[in-house]
Amino acid sequence: MFDIVSINMASILVLVLLAVTFIQSGYDKVMDWKGNLEWLKEHFANTSLRNRVPLALLHILVLELISGILCTVGVIQLLVNQNRTYGLYGAIFSCITLIMLLYGQRLAKDYDGARTVVIYFIPAVMAVFWLS
Repeated sequence: MFDIVSINMASILVLVLLAVTFIQSGYDKVMDWKGNLEWLKEHFANTSLRNRVPLALLHILVLELISGILCTVGVIQLLVNQNRTYGLYGAIFSCITLIMLLYGQRLAKDYDGARTVVIYFIPAVMAVFWLS
């Protein structure tokens, strides 16, 4: 078991990071939908998304949950049989989700928020590279 973990340690750690990030974010959106929606309506008030915030929030929620679940299953799969399939899909979905979040932040001219998204994007791309 130790050999399996040590061989895949970097991939496992990045997948755990992505799983925690997206599952927690999705949980927060579900538990405080109204608060998130109000904040985002104000955040995107001067953008082309201003009338589409609830639908955009739902899309991001679904992508975050898919990303987080795939990353979690990917960790389990790596530990059980060293298969990288679900981890790779989780990393790819994470990249797609982060690109969508980056687009939103750039659209809202929130450059500090965009920079934060890029910080998460780097390990996500590394996971795609390691798992492919």
